[in-house]
Amino acid sequence: MDRGTERDTPPSRGAGSGAAPEAADTGRIPLAVVVVDRAGLVSHWSSGARRLFGVSKDEAIGRHAIDLLPVSGALPDIDDGPPHEEYAPYDGLGPGLGTSLDGGLGYPSAGRARLTVPEPSGTEVPPADACGRNRVDVLWWAYPLVGPGSERLLVLAADAEALHRPDTGDGRLVERIAPGFALHTDFPGAEHLARRLPEILPSMSVGDSARIVSQVLELGYPVLEFSQNDRVPVTPDWGVARRVERRVRRERAARAAASGRPLSKEPDDEGEDLEYAAVRERLEFLNEVSGKIGTSLDLARTIGEVSRAVVPRFTDVAGTYLREQVVAGEGFPDGVPDTRTMWHRVALEHTDEPGRWDDVVPVGEAMPFPAHTPFFQCMTSGEPVLVPRISEQLGHAIASQFDKRDIRPLITGRSMLVVPLKARHVVLGFMILLRHPERVEFNDMDRVTGAELAARAGLVLDNARMYTHQENVAETLQDSMLPHIPPRMAGCDIATRYLPGTLLGRIGGDWFDSVKLPGARTALVVGDVMGHGLNSAAMMGQLRTAVQTMAALDLPPAQLLRNLDDLAQRLGETYLATCLYAVYDPIAGELHLANAGHIPPVLVRAGDGRSELLDLPTGAPIGVGGVPFEAVRVRVAPGDRLVMCTDGLVEMRGEDIGVGLATLCESAAHPAASMDDACDTIIRALNTRGGRKDDVALLLARLAGIEPDDVAEWTFPLDPAQAGRARAVVREQLHDWGLAQLAGPAELMVSEVVTNAVRHSHGRPVMMRLVRGDTLLCEVDDDDHELPTLLSAGPGDEAGRGLRVVSTLAREWGASRTAVGKSVWFELTLPRR
Repeated sequence: MDRGTERDTPPSRGAGSGAAPEAADTGRIPLAVVVVDRAGLVSHWSSGARRLFGVSKDEAIGRHAIDLLPVSGALPDIDDGPPHEEYAPYDGLGPGLGTSLDGGLGYPSAGRARLTVPEPSGTEVPPADACGRNRVDVLWWAYPLVGPGSERLLVLAADAEALHRPDTGDGRLVERIAPGFALHTDFPGAEHLARRLPEILPSMSVGDSARIVSQVLELGYPVLEFSQNDRVPVTPDWGVARRVERRVRRERAARAAASGRPLSKEPDDEGEDLEYAAVRERLEFLNEVSGKIGTSLDLARTIGEVSRAVVPRFTDVAGTYLREQVVAGEGFPDGVPDTRTMWHRVALEHTDEPGRWDDVVPVGEAMPFPAHTPFFQCMTSGEPVLVPRISEQLGHAIASQFDKRDIRPLITGRSMLVVPLKARHVVLGFMILLRHPERVEFNDMDRVTGAELAARAGLVLDNARMYTHQENVAETLQDSMLPHIPPRMAGCDIATRYLPGTLLGRIGGDWFDSVKLPGARTALVVGDVMGHGLNSAAMMGQLRTAVQTMAALDLPPAQLLRNLDDLAQRLGETYLATCLYAVYDPIAGELHLANAGHIPPVLVRAGDGRSELLDLPTGAPIGVGGVPFEAVRVRVAPGDRLVMCTDGLVEMRGEDIGVGLATLCESAAHPAASMDDACDTIIRALNTRGGRKDDVALLLARLAGIEPDDVAEWTFPLDPAQAGRARAVVREQLHDWGLAQLAGPAELMVSEVVTNAVRHSHGRPVMMRLVRGDTLLCEVDDDDHELPTLLSAGPGDEAGRGLRVVSTLAREWGASRTAVGKSVWFELTLPRR
C-alpha cells in the first residue's frame, strides 16, 4: 500500500460481492455493521456482517447478538510473534466484546477478538479449529445508543487478517484504523438513524457521527479505511498508548536479557491499563464539561461557561471568537468566512497573572484574520488546527495583525490548538487554546478531545443564538404592535408599562392603547387575547387595529365592544379576548366605560387618596358572541387616577385573584412624584411576589380635566351672515386668553367651517366651541350627517377651497358623526411662552 495515495483511492464499486482482497489492496476492507436492540436481539445485520460471519440477514435478525458473535477465547499474546504485534493496541482495551454485547457498558469500547462462526456458503472459509469450526479474528468497535428508540448498541467489525502486514512505504506499521464506507448499502431505517444519531451517540463527536451515517446513506455498504492520519471515532490517540506499550515491552525485554531469563509470555497489562485509563479520563472530562455548559439559553452566560470549562484542566488560555451575526443574535450566517469576516472576541479565560491579557487582547474587540494564520485555516476548513509550538516566525505572523500591540510575548513558545465552533455545518466561531511552554504540548489525542468539546459547545452556543434571535424577533414584533402613547393627551396624563411573560419568545396577546376623540376626549383601552405566541399576538394586532378604527368613528363604548365581538366571530372561533374600553371627557368630568370580561379598573380619588375597584357589568369576553354589553358613566374630579391592567399583573397561580386586586388598590393609592413613579410602585408591589408567567399590560391615567374658564361656546342661527359674527367672537376670545397671535388663522378657518355648517344644516342651529388645552381646539356642530371630504378645486370651481384652507393652516383637523349630525374640528398649536 502506498501511503501517499491511499487516501485518494476511491472505493471499488464492485466491493459489494467478495471484493475484500481488492479493497485491501486499495487500503480498504469490508466492515460489518450490526445494530442490537434493548432486548439484546439483532435488529440490523449488514451484507458485510453476512460475509464476515457467514450468517445471512434472515438468520440473524431477531437472534441474540451474543449467540451470533461468540468469543472463542483469548488471542495469542502480543509478544508471541510478529503476526499480531502490530495490532497490540487493540488487545484488551478494558471490557471485551461479550461485555459490550451484554449491555454492561455505558460508554464506547473497542478491541480485538477471535470468534467462532459457521462456515459461510459459497465463500472462502477461514481456517477451522480442531473441532471443525471456523475462527475469525476481528477488530471491533461498540457504541452504546441512548435516547428514544429501540436501538441499544451499534457494533462495527472488520477482518483483522486483512490488515496483517507491515506498510511497504517506510517499513513502519499501519498505526491508525478508522471506519469508512463504500457503495451499495442495505441499511433499512438508516435515514431515521441519521436524524437521531447526535442524540443516540452522545459520546461521539458531531462531525464523526454525521460522517458515519451520511457515508452509509450516500456511499453504501461499510468498509474499513486505514491510514496513519485517521483514528477510530471516539477512541483516544492510539499512538500514545502504543508508544507506552512498546516502551514497556522493550523494558521487559531488556530486564529479561539482563537477568538471563526468557521473556515472559504473560500479558503485559501496564500499557493496556494506561491506555484504558486515558480513554476513561477523556470521556469523563468531556462528560463533566458537557454538564457545565448550556445551563441556560442566555448567549453571554453560555459563552462564559464554555470558556471556564476548559481552563485550567485542559488548557491555560482559552479565547472565544464568534461571528458578528452570532453576537448580534441575528439570523444564521451565510457563506464561508473569508478575510473580511469580522470576529468578535467574546471571552478570554487564562491562568496568567491578572491583567496580563486584558490590554493586549481585550474582550469585545472585533477583527478579521488574514489567510496565512491558523485561525483562518480553522474557520474556513471547519477542522481543528494543531500547532505543537508557536515558533518565532509564526508568532510574528500572528502578531502582525495587532496594531501597536506586541502579542508575541504572550504566545511564542506555547502550544496552540484552534478548534471550530460549528452547528449544522456552519462555523459560528472558534476557540484558541494555549498551553504554557512548560506544560506538555497538545497532541493528536488532545485534538480529538478539543474537537469533541468544540462540537458540543457549538451546539450549545447555536441553541443560545437561536433563542436570542427568536427572542429579539418576538420582542421586535411585540414592540411594533404596542403603541407609543404620548404622555400627555387632552386633559389627562398617561403612563404605561408592558412586561413580557417568562415563556419562550416573550410575546403574548396583551395590549393597551389611547385614541384621540372629538371634543377633547380620550379613549383608554386595555385588552388581553387569551394564550401566547405569534397567533395570539397576530389576533391582538387585529383587535387593536379594529378598536382604533371604531374609536375614531366615536362609537359609544358598549356599541364598540358589540362590533368588536362581531369582528372576532368573523375572524374565527379559535381565540377569546377580554377588553376594557373607557372614554374620558375632561370637560364634562366623566368616564364612560364598558367591559368585556376584563378585570375592573381602579379609580384613585384625588380628594382623600381613597382607591376603589369600579363596579362595572363584567360582560362576556370578545369572541363568545351573542352577549350584550352595558356601559356606565362615572363622575371624576381633576387629579383622580384611573388604573387599567391585564390579569397577568394581579393573578398568581395558587392564589386567589382577590389578593392581587387588593394589592393593586393599595399600591395604586400610594403617593408618587410622577406618573412613571406611580407605575413603578404598582409593578414593584405586584411583580415581586414571584410565580408570574403571564404578560402584563398596565395603563395609568391622571385625569387632570379642563377648567370651565378654558372653554367657550356659542350658538349661531342659520344665516350666512353669522360667519362674520363667528370671526368676531373668536378674535375677542383669543385676545382674552392671551392668544392674539392665533387670531388670524383661527378667524379664517372658523369662517370657512361655519359657512359650510350654515349652508348644509337642516334646521338646527350651529354650535361652536373653543377649548384651550395643550392645543387650541375649535369644534363646529350641525345636524347634517354627511361628512365633508377634501376635494381638489380647479380655477373655475366654486366649492372645495374651504377644507383646503383648513387642511393647510391647521395642526390637525377632522370630522365625525354625532347623535344629531356631525362635528368638524381643527387644532392650532399654542405659541410658546
